[in-house]
Amino acid sequence: MPSPPAFFDIQPQLATPIYRQVVEQVQRLVAGGQLGPGDELPSVRNVAERHAINPMTVSKAYSLLEAEGLLERRRGVGMAVAKGARASHARGDRLAMLEPAVLALARQARQLGIAPDQTIAALSRALQSIEQDDNA
Repeated sequence: MPSPPAFFDIQPQLATPIYRQVVEQVQRLVAGGQLGPGDELPSVRNVAERHAINPMTVSKAYSLLEAEGLLERRRGVGMAVAKGARASHARGDRLAMLEPAVLALARQARQLGIAPDQTIAALSRALQSIEQDDNA
């Protein structure tokens, strides 16, 4: 299994609240198999300092994920992916999680008058760029 990411990709300029970004990223990382049962998450303090955000925001996200059964609190250690959390490796389930972002991209491309083949090429370049960054 690939090593879990050290930090989240927090983007304060997005309309999506920061706590929601954290929740959704953890959900995707578990569904994608990048985080598995027992894997520890960065501490609330660590995430808050790294991204210059309020610790209560991170705590809220972690608490929601705990209530969902995806995370469990470990006394003296912090939060970890719950033992009962199951990564959804079914391709359809993961693609369903991606669908809202794909639809948003398609709408934006259409509004900008960008042809479908150009949109697909731009997405392909972005995916390659991310993969190169991950391998660096």
